[in-house]
Amino acid sequence: MIPTLLQLFWTFFLIGLFNFGGGGAMISLIQSKVVTEFGWISQGQFTDIVAISQTTPGPIGINCATYVGYEVGSGFGGLLPGIAGSATATFALVLPSFIIFWGIVALYNKYHGTPLFGNVMGGLRPVVAGLIGAAALILMFNLGFDGVEILRENFPDWTSWAILAASVAASLLFKVNPILLILAGGLLGFIIY
Repeated sequence: MIPTLLQLFWTFFLIGLFNFGGGGAMISLIQSKVVTEFGWISQGQFTDIVAISQTTPGPIGINCATYVGYEVGSGFGGLLPGIAGSATATFALVLPSFIIFWGIVALYNKYHGTPLFGNVMGGLRPVVAGLIGAAALILMFNLGFDGVEILRENFPDWTSWAILAASVAASLLFKVNPILLILAGGLLGFIIY
């Protein structure tokens, strides 16, 4: 169990260290590590974890790390290994932020008025948009070298696609509050499925 916890710590430490743009942007990084590389959880479990992480209070990346850590730890049997996995993954994910925060505060105080600082911050915006877009595609499609296929477990029938289209339209065209969309989608999913 200890080697797995150390690997879990290192994995989430690196995700926390190299992530820009918050929790939504790190979903694709988490998926590539915990599902594809290590096989700790299945794609279906990961999709469920992302859905739960979005509907529970708190940052999605931290919630996701906590749930993944619990799944990995509980594989060793019992509640305590699951809690140890949760604590390990969550601590590892936020630790780089604390370290980087203090470094950025020092740099910001020194360089915040320079053009280079503004250019670097402006250059990060497209990267964040790309990572969030990648996360959405990973949850919808199985993207591989042998082709692209829809993840049937996430979109089992036309009704799920209709709910997705209605949510996107309601958000973009009518500016419906995302919390209401999440609640409505959850209610519809409960009723239909």
